[in-house]
Amino acid sequence: MLQQSKVTTVQSDLDIVAARSMARDIAKVLGFRAIDQARIATAVSELARNILLYAGTGEVIARSIDRNGRKGIEVEFRDQGPGISDIDQVMQDGYTTSRGMGMGLPGARRLMDDFEIQSQVGVGTTIVCRKWC
Repeated sequence: MLQQSKVTTVQSDLDIVAARSMARDIAKVLGFRAIDQARIATAVSELARNILLYAGTGEVIARSIDRNGRKGIEVEFRDQGPGISDIDQVMQDGYTTSRGMGMGLPGARRLMDDFEIQSQVGVGTTIVCRKWC
């Protein structure tokens, strides 16, 4: 299968919608069920919104992946924002630095099959998550 990859820059609420649609479209082409398409779209919305809230700008890259005959989608979120000083803390349910419910990162992790986060204070944050068909 030809690898499909798309990029969206996140600078506004409209870009969050575009990132969500981009990921859902790739998932649909890959044959994900509607419920998994919704899970992927929700995770992308949460993580793209974090880019906007905490970094102001960044990018979302969604691509189809194939590992040992297993199809899936991989979505990468990159920003050059303030970074996260304590990843373990922000991955706890209920923790928030904004007025939200604190479900963004841990919620997105639960919606996807694989979830990796790397962050350096003053440099930025990269999150890569995957969902398998």
